[in-house]
Parts: sequence; structure tokens; C-alpha cells
Amino acid sequence: MKNHAFNSTSVPRHVYLHIRHNSRDEDKLFVCEKDQTMIDKVPWLIVKSNVYFVPSLWFNPTFQTELTKLFPQKETVFYHLAQYLFHPTNQVWSMVTRSDDAYLSRADERLGIQVRVFSRRAGYFQHVMDQIVACTQREKLLPELATQESSQIMNTSRIKKLKAVLVTSLYQEYSDNLKKMYWERPNSTGDIVEVYQPSGERFQQTDKKLHDQKALVEMYLLSLSDNIVTSAKSTFGYVAHSLGGLKPWLLYEPVRGKTPDPPCVPFVRHCEDLWPGGLKLFDDTKD
Repeated sequence: MKNHAFNSTSVPRHVYLHIRHNSRDEDKLFVCEKDQTMIDKVPWLIVKSNVYFVPSLWFNPTFQTELTKLFPQKETVFYHLAQYLFHPTNQVWSMVTRSDDAYLSRADERLGIQVRVFSRRAGYFQHVMDQIVACTQREKLLPELATQESSQIMNTSRIKKLKAVLVTSLYQEYSDNLKKMYWERPNSTGDIVEVYQPSGERFQQTDKKLHDQKALVEMYLLSLSDNIVTSAKSTFGYVAHSLGGLKPWLLYEPVRGKTPDPPCVPFVRHCEDLWPGGLKLFDDTKD
């Protein structure tokens, strides 16, 4: 779409549309009626994008009627598109099923925790670990650790549940510490908490095939959770909960190395984690 390279008398055979996180503002105008009128005349449209631009299509009045027919529930748009368009390879899906069968399928409840920290200094951060624990325990997603007194009077007749916790992160320390915490001390409900992390690559290796395959595997595994906790500003987390049609608890982005209070927010309505640039579709409500 660079410099509007064609007009009504000169229509090219194809147009390349570059919509990425670092695109120019003028490139993002492709959803507007003027640009769409030109695009509609082109036989082939080639799109390269690493961002989810579907919500912006609702800005064009000419699309709204058809979009409403296709997606009467706006909040499920990504879920339905992903079910229709995403086709994991046999290698990816076999990794999903093997992990699920070995570590998750026997659980009574599944909790997914996706950890991504955007910081100049990479690595494990204790304040993020504290935030994860605070969020999952405050929201009753995981049981609190029992005190010495409460562990002595714990109701042993209650049927114990097996809770499988799937952690995805570049750093193994988050799952290791969570696993150690529930192994060393009893918890308030007596439930069995098992923690599993498929990989810990230490740093992102975009465009390396096996690394990207592992990332997709973990997104699908997270999507199979009953509840999910994700990190702010993380595409990985957005895709994971959307694949499963889940509403996440969103971990606030820490500021100056401190654990936020509250640590997380359930069922984000506005794009608080991307203000002012976030855009998300919501169904109309009466309130």
C-alpha cells in the first residue's frame, strides 16, 4: 500500500500489505473505506502481519453488517477464527497429546500460568514469583499454604482433588519454586498440587522452527486449562486463552521491581495492559 501505488486507471495484479508491530501509521489505514475501495479491485492481496488486526475491521461501516452475521458474539472472534484457520502439524499436535496424556489428563482441575517479563535484564525475578503466588492464592485458583495449627486440624475425610498446574516461561525457576512450595508444606485444602513446565528456553529464538513449535505446543496446552493466568502485553498469553475461549486473570505489569497490589485482575474488559494503544472487541452489555 506504499504511497497508494495504484489508482482507478491502473490496477496491479497484486498488492503487498505490511501490517506489523512497527508499521507506519499510514499502513494501518488499510481498513478505511478509501483504501478498501482500491484493494477490492486487486486480484491478489498478500499480507504479512504479526499483530491481531481483526478488531480494526469493525471501524469500516461497509464491513459491519457482514461481520455481525459472521460473529454475533464479538468476544469469540479470535476463538472461531483460530479453530477454522489454525492447523498444527502432526509433530506439534503429537507433542501436545503426549504432554497432556503424561502430565495433565488425570487432573480434576487444570490451571495454566503463563509468565512473560519484559525487562532489559532477563532472568528470574522474585517479585514476579511473589505476584504469581499472590494472584493464584487470592483468587482461590491455588490453595494457600497451611499453618502448623491448621494442618493439625485439617479435614481428612474430604476427598482430595488433583490440581495440575501448567507453567510456561522462558525460565524454569518459576515452576521449580512453585513445585517446591507445595511439596515442602501442606496446603489449606489438602489437595494435591502437581506442577509441570514443558520447556525453559532461557531466551526467545524467533523463527527457529523447533523453538516456535514448542511455543505453539505450550499455547495449545494452556488453552486446555480450566482457569488461566497470563502476563500483561504478551501475545503468547493472548493467543493461549483465546484458543481455549477462556477469560484470563491478567498479571499486572510490575513497576520498578515491585509486586503490584492487587497482583492481577480477572476478565479484563478494557485493554489496561496496552493503554492507550490497545483495542479489543466486546459484546454490548446493558450496564
